[in-house]
Amino acid sequence: MHGGTVKASSGGAGKGAEFVVRLPVVLETSQARPAAANDDAPEMARRRILIVDDNRDSAASLALLLDAAGNTTRQAYDGEEAIAVAAQFRPDLLLLDIGLPKLNGFEVCRHIRAEEWGRDMKIVAVSGWGQDDDRRKSREVGFDHHMVKPVSYAVLLRIISGEPASPRLSGSVG
Repeated sequence: MHGGTVKASSGGAGKGAEFVVRLPVVLETSQARPAAANDDAPEMARRRILIVDDNRDSAASLALLLDAAGNTTRQAYDGEEAIAVAAQFRPDLLLLDIGLPKLNGFEVCRHIRAEEWGRDMKIVAVSGWGQDDDRRKSREVGFDHHMVKPVSYAVLLRIISGEPASPRLSGSVG
């Protein structure tokens, strides 16, 4: 699709492998538009996004996707760190796991909503917890949406851009 090549070679069993991926460089970027993950995904304004997840690989991969879309991201890996980073970074959007060490996502959301700078922040639960009781608690503490992992990237982009997302798809709570 990109006009590139992939080449794999190995010296034999137990000797490892080498993979070479070559992609062409775009020299003129004035009309270039990043490829959307989904044709239905909206054009997204650039946002400051804090991703909080104790699974570092999950946080890092989501940060890479959102950075590639033109956002500025930071990551935190427990509830206490989430509050500290949010206070300093002041994100437009907080993607917050619920099952965190030190303070869970419900406690983090409640704390941030109590701060003047956190009252208008968009806070989205991005969690493996998706029972009705989890969604009810999300609504009660102030989450704007509740998404169950694995999340749809297209739906996440709609939420980030401020477009209405179907409650059925996003688990919206607000």
